[in-house]
Amino acid sequence: MKAFRKVTAHAVALDRPDVDTDQIIPKQFLKRIERSGFGEFLFFDWRKDPAFELNQPAAKGARILIAGRNFGCGSSREHAPWALEDYGFDAVIAPSFGDIFRQNSLKIGLLPVQLAPEQVKELMARADSGEEITVDLEARTAGGFTFELDDHARECLLEGLDDI
Repeated sequence: MKAFRKVTAHAVALDRPDVDTDQIIPKQFLKRIERSGFGEFLFFDWRKDPAFELNQPAAKGARILIAGRNFGCGSSREHAPWALEDYGFDAVIAPSFGDIFRQNSLKIGLLPVQLAPEQVKELMARADSGEEITVDLEARTAGGFTFELDDHARECLLEGLDDI
């Protein structure tokens, strides 16, 4: 897995609560055994709507996803973080995450950043205005707000170390 230290990039706001792993990557795409190639199927059903957030020109090239509470809830589908990472996201910021999604993300180098709901709302507004957001794992900050991450997970991400 690649090391993660810091990313400064455009972000896209997905202001929806309880986005489950079935919405992130639908079940019909889980037949593959490799970890790559899932990005094109990210939010597959929602992408059919031209008004969907990731279909907007401002979302092109975004490397940070800012989401609503309980992001990645539902089944223990490890394909969900794979799809987000393969699409181009380096970090996901939300008020809360599904526990298994959070763990699966950390294992592949996709940084889940948990912030207070009002901080997430502020970052969504900043993303919508086109402002770039910085997520700095070394400083444990996202958009200037401090976040918690246990030392072991942080060290693994900084060094690019997976479970093996």
